[in-house]
Amino acid sequence: MDAVFWIVLGVVLAVAEIFTTTLFLIMFGVGAFAAAGAAALGAPVALQAVIFAVVSALSVVVVRPVVRRHARPSLETGEQPFGVEALEGATAVVLEPVDADRGMVKIDGELWTARSYDATRTYAEGERVQVIKVRGATALVWQDDISTPGELPEAKR
Repeated sequence: MDAVFWIVLGVVLAVAEIFTTTLFLIMFGVGAFAAAGAAALGAPVALQAVIFAVVSALSVVVVRPVVRRHARPSLETGEQPFGVEALEGATAVVLEPVDADRGMVKIDGELWTARSYDATRTYAEGERVQVIKVRGATALVWQDDISTPGELPEAKR
């Protein structure tokens, strides 16, 4: 019966972690699962509680900092970004006019819905823009410093 209690506690803590995403409650969930293992092996309740406390504390002190360090965005760590993170800062070409409510751009050969990062700005078809941020499946874009197709910067004319 003790093992069931620890398993239920571990599951509750794991589910709660899904909503907090702090990587704190899951460490206590690991401790609860360790205590469930001890209970299944016939350990007394006092030993189960000690195992829960020790495994939880070790998880918080040792594992959590390592996981958080590796979970930081690559821009903070200096590593090469990948996935959606790699799109931030990329150049895109406007395929359908982009404003605060709608738009379509092409980023590295892929079509993305887009919105203007500055709600007062609009971008016409063919203009080059820069991806500032990605929210879900929508790129928030801003004017690019590079000229639009067909135009030359002042220095190159």
